[in-house]
Amino acid sequence: MVLRAMFLVVGMVLGMSLGWSLSDGQTDILGIGAVIGVVVGASILAVEQRLQTVPLSVALWGGVGLVLSLLIAGLIGLLTGLVGSSQHSVFSLLATLLIFLGVPYWGLSMGIRFAKEGLDGYDQASERAGQVGKMKLLDTSVIIDGRIADLCETGFIEGTLIVPHFILQELQNISDSSDGLKRARGRRGLDILNVLQKMSNIDVKLVEDDFPHVKEVDTKLIELGKQMDAKVLTNDFNLNKVAGIQGVEVLNINDLCNALKPVVLPGETIRVFVLKEGKEVGQGVAYLDDGTMVVVDHAKPWIGKNADVIVTSVLQTSAGRMIFTRLKEETEREELSLARV
Repeated sequence: MVLRAMFLVVGMVLGMSLGWSLSDGQTDILGIGAVIGVVVGASILAVEQRLQTVPLSVALWGGVGLVLSLLIAGLIGLLTGLVGSSQHSVFSLLATLLIFLGVPYWGLSMGIRFAKEGLDGYDQASERAGQVGKMKLLDTSVIIDGRIADLCETGFIEGTLIVPHFILQELQNISDSSDGLKRARGRRGLDILNVLQKMSNIDVKLVEDDFPHVKEVDTKLIELGKQMDAKVLTNDFNLNKVAGIQGVEVLNINDLCNALKPVVLPGETIRVFVLKEGKEVGQGVAYLDDGTMVVVDHAKPWIGKNADVIVTSVLQTSAGRMIFTRLKEETEREELSLARV
């Protein structure tokens, strides 16, 4: 405040000095000079106050445009003889006014426009380029599954999670189903979305993009993935294959979980609980603690019991991992009989 007051005083003094130098000693011009000095100083302070509310890039590039346009206007004036000429006609005065008002105004406006549109557009393009590969579209199945929330909480999932409106609509339809199991799955999916939205390290965005000419939700998701250059997060085996064929990158939760499971090699012995009968005659089916299916040959008599089995092969797919085994007791019996022969 004190600095502004001092500036006005200096402006008044300069105005009085200018009036004194032009008045040839007439003291009545001093007051007029002082008033002019104060008005000019106040105008400068008003412009300075306004510039404080303007973004720095706008003020900077506006000033650059103004200075360059003034130089261009001066160059035009020199080349056309409007500057430095002692004879001025009405036309020359109008031309001078047009050049030294119009060109600087044009330069100022272009500088401001460049700051607002050019730089902002560049920043937005850079931001979008930085987000390429980080945006992930959530499929209905992966939302209902729920493991995505655990992954996000650990920090292994980064970037922006996109939930299209048609996916949210499908969740709502499932949660309103007359089937109790489907209704529970739909509500679980909505609860998982709510949990994701509350996480501070994850940005969840709902988008209205839709493809009315496409009926299948999976097809819509693939089309949106192409449009946004985003990855699709799913645990749907069929969607995984179709999206891969159409060039859309897929992150399959099952693939990640399979990769993190302890490796079981052929020849290893594990202990399992034979839960039920398998598809083939005499087979038994067991499950590891992580949910991996274990198929045991000739284990029908062991249903409902614990059995030691030897791993013969491991089949790993996007739909999950399957371990094929045979009874350890049976294997040892065969080896003993072969040794006797």
